Amino acid sequence: MPTRTALGRLLLNQYQRDFPLVPEPYAEIAHQASTEEPSVLEAFDLLIEAEAISRIGPIIPPNRLGVSLLAAMEVPPQDLERVASIVNEEAGVNHNYEREHAINLWFVVSAEDAQALDSTLAHLELKSGYPILRLPLLEAYHIDLGFELDFEEPLETAV
Repeated sequence: MPTRTALGRLLLNQYQRDFPLVPEPYAEIAHQASTEEPSVLEAFDLLIEAEAISRIGPIIPPNRLGVSLLAAMEVPPQDLERVASIVNEEAGVNHNYEREHAINLWFVVSAEDAQALDSTLAHLELKSGYPILRLPLLEAYHIDLGFELDFEEPLETAV
């Protein structure tokens, strides 16, 4: 398990924030961790494979680059998997999730401008067969998604 290695734990804790914004970030991380770049890349790959992380990339505040909104759909449970798959295929959707409510499929969609956003939502409605509730941002809140991980499992030892 990659979270049982010192490098995996360092990557999880140190780089949720303060990811190096340099031309070669993985080389910089390797330098800071006193290891080699291929080891860092392999450790990140293993963390992604183990679903300890879902992606490596920036979190950009809403409507700073283009436009975005929260969207929701009421989808019969028996059709939820199909519709979620359609939503996931859309390039402007960065995540979706199911909620325990009649309006049960929620997602954030982004586009370069309002016209492109409307077009994306119309395409999703047409392809899915369900209307989309559009919930534009009225007030922004910053939620720090980074947190210190405290591991109870022991570190693996090299053999």
